[in-house]
Formats: sequence, C-alpha cells, structure tokens
Amino acid sequence: MSEAISGIAFIGFGEAAEAISTGWGKPIAAKAKGFDIKLETPEAAALPRERAARAGVPLMDNRAATLADSRAVFCLVTADQAGNAAEQCADLLPKGAFWFDGNSCSPGAKRRAAAQIEAVGGRYVDVAIMAPVYPKMHKVPLLIAGPHAEAAAPFLAALGMNASVMGENVGDASSIKMLRSVMVKGMEALTAECLLAARRAGVEDKVLASLSASNPEIDWPRQAAYNLERMMVHGRRRAAEMREVAATLEELGLPNGLTRATVDWQQRIGDLNLDPGADDYPGRADAVLGKI
Repeated sequence: MSEAISGIAFIGFGEAAEAISTGWGKPIAAKAKGFDIKLETPEAAALPRERAARAGVPLMDNRAATLADSRAVFCLVTADQAGNAAEQCADLLPKGAFWFDGNSCSPGAKRRAAAQIEAVGGRYVDVAIMAPVYPKMHKVPLLIAGPHAEAAAPFLAALGMNASVMGENVGDASSIKMLRSVMVKGMEALTAECLLAARRAGVEDKVLASLSASNPEIDWPRQAAYNLERMMVHGRRRAAEMREVAATLEELGLPNGLTRATVDWQQRIGDLNLDPGADDYPGRADAVLGKI
C-alpha cells in the first residue's frame, strides 16, 4: 500500500471510518483528516474522538479545515444525513476531489447528493459497502458506480481497498445493496418475529425442528443468535437503512409493506439498548422478551 497517498478526508467518523482507516495503517491514517457532526455537541463528542484516536486520524473542528486540499472524501454518516452532508460540504470541496458516498441510501437520494457535489466540480462516486466492516476493515467489499467510478477505482486500489465497478450511473451500486437488504435485514426481522413468539409460546424446540427439517443447511439456533445480535447492536442504523430501502421500492413503483415491517422490528429491538452478551440464542431471546 502506498504511503504517498495524501489529501484524504472523512465526513462522519463512526464505525466504518474507524475500521477503514485502521486497516490502512497509521502512516496513511495520520495523513488523513476527519470531521463528525457529534463534535459540535460536547456530550456526544467523546465517541468520535476515541475512534479517531485509535485509528490515528486527526479530527478537525469544522468541515472547512477537514476538506481543505482534499483529493478524496469518504462520506460515512447515517443514511438520513447523507444528503445534508453533501449540501453542507459542497461549497468547501476542492474541484476535482472524489466524494465517496458510502451511505446506505436509495438511488434517488444518491442522485440528489451527486447533483450537489457535481455542481461545484466534485467527482461523486456511489459506493455500496456490501459486508460488515469488521473483520475485513479497509478490504470490505465495495461496489462503486457513476461517471467517475472507473477513475476512482485505481485510487481505491492504491489504498488496498476492494472495489468493483458496477456501472456508469449513480444508483447502479446502491440499488444492489438496497434490494439485497430486503432479504438480509428482512430475514433478521422474520427471525425475531417467528422465534421470539415461539419461545414465548413454549413451542420453540418444535418450531426449530420443523425449520431444520425444511432447511437443514441452516443452523437455526446459531443463525437466530447472529440475527438477534445484529438487531440488538445495530438495529437503529439498520432501521434507517431500511427506510431508504422502502424509498428505493417506491422509486421503482413497487409496494414495500414487508420492508416497512422490517423497519419496525429493527427499530424496536435497537431501541431496547441491550447488551447481546454471549453468542447464545436463548439468552438473547430472553433479553429481548424481557424488555419488549
């Protein structure tokens, strides 16, 4: 990985930014700069500062200082803030800089953000992060799309990142992630609705046996433990993503009732603020049932 790369900025310094910059290593991370909106609220500033300190990325007090002389900006905020981040940063972005929008947004939302960036001479790239950032960190699979995706690919490769170009249109990458999430996050919600009810009804063993008979390739207790952990730890963030999935389906002129129900389950379990504890389905189920 080249240590000559510089001019990298992060807008939003949460789990994804920490994982990616940690994967690059301190020599590159130290040349980057970051800003997180939580820095504007003293009681919320500690977490991004801790993340940045672990990764070795200096945090700036404002967007202008973060974006000055940037060649590439990784926008990694929450899904509902992606458009605001583009709007707030557009006039501060150096001409020709890449804007890597790695947020889980609908294609329509990404096209609106792209219009903000392109209007000031920035190069917008639609980025879909296709797996949890841990343990792969900067090597997490990425899909990229848009008119600047081909130009961006060598830059990402020089950082050791794992990006595949999906097309020339903004939305070609995000559509894949959004529609995949109908299944992935929907299965998590189905797991919760099915197996929490089965445990409360006292028929859990029989339901699991029936599921195993129908789909023996799945270790259902293990999968249930994993799905509940995802919802307990990341439910709020997943709910925000699924709202964007619902918007994607609306943009396609299709109904989205199952997706909206998934939003409800993800939000409901995320809002419980539960520690998932040991990798154990019964323990996690009981923790949720005790609070829901």
